[in-house]
Amino acid sequence: MDQSPPRSPSATVADVARKAGVSKATAARVLGGYGTVSDHVRDAVTAAARALNYQPNELARSMTTGRSGTIGVVVGDIENPFFSLAMRGITDVARQAGFTVVLINSGEDADTERAAIRTLLAKRVDGLIVSPAKESDADHLREAARSGRPLVLLDRGSETLDVDTVIADDRHAAEDITRRLITLGHRRIAYLTACDTPDHRFRTPADINTGSVRRRIEGFLDVCQKAGLERMEDWVHVGAVTSEHTHRIATVMLKSSWRPTAIIASDSVIGLEVFKVCRELGLTIPNDLSLVSFHDADWTSVTTPPVTVVRQPVYGLGEAAAKLLVERLNGNSAEATRVVLKTEVVERASVAAAPT
Repeated sequence: MDQSPPRSPSATVADVARKAGVSKATAARVLGGYGTVSDHVRDAVTAAARALNYQPNELARSMTTGRSGTIGVVVGDIENPFFSLAMRGITDVARQAGFTVVLINSGEDADTERAAIRTLLAKRVDGLIVSPAKESDADHLREAARSGRPLVLLDRGSETLDVDTVIADDRHAAEDITRRLITLGHRRIAYLTACDTPDHRFRTPADINTGSVRRRIEGFLDVCQKAGLERMEDWVHVGAVTSEHTHRIATVMLKSSWRPTAIIASDSVIGLEVFKVCRELGLTIPNDLSLVSFHDADWTSVTTPPVTVVRQPVYGLGEAAAKLLVERLNGNSAEATRVVLKTEVVERASVAAAPT
């Protein structure tokens, strides 16, 4: 019986050094990406490593360089298309810079987020990108920043943390879309969000821990107040944390004798569920209800009617956050940067004048 040849042992740094005709220390500097060597030596070591199919020992390299070559990312809900697209931006930049991304989903739970950050720090990630579940619960983020590893906040900033932050222009986007709805005669405008409060009731924007959503609600209420609309806080609905919760909240709203004539969905997952409830109840969009959703998810452009959205630069948010982090890892010691990316309203066919 034929036997397979014995498997060759993996090439070592010493093997690469011998083939390149350099010392082991010099080969290690080239292969580890630290220190300085001449172009001639670097080319010789690189060619030798390629010829021997050398695979670096990441653990050994991290012990030598103090770098793991990894970036830790914690987001709220990876099933949400928003975070999926933001992750594309992060991973594209990280890969080009030679970093691997370790992703943990927090489920929008501060305790889970806290444990995730502890885990990532224990695994010696070089830096962190976090989309905080609660801005008011930031002690663990402050501790992460003090660990010496760079930290960038994604989509949700914090007034109490002096770290790099990348957000979208959420307040102005909400102001814009609210103003358009009021101009079309809408007065019963509901805002529906996954953010929740202890008693599942909204009173003031201060109840909302997620900065991006709080800014949107502030913009929504401010425009309503300036237009003379009263008690619009009653039209802000919280707790749409799952499809089931969203379905129940939307059903109660739309079955009411004083139902809204327009709904602003805080994300595309909520928007889709509202769309489904309308179909179930026999309501037509936009004749019975105008619908606007934050985030230009794929489904919003292929429904009948297609849905008007606030298009956020989601890929750009992830891309910008990763670039800031890589710059920090490459030695940038400037003051913390706050990047605000613009949004735009994409008008489709789900918004019309309020029914009379």
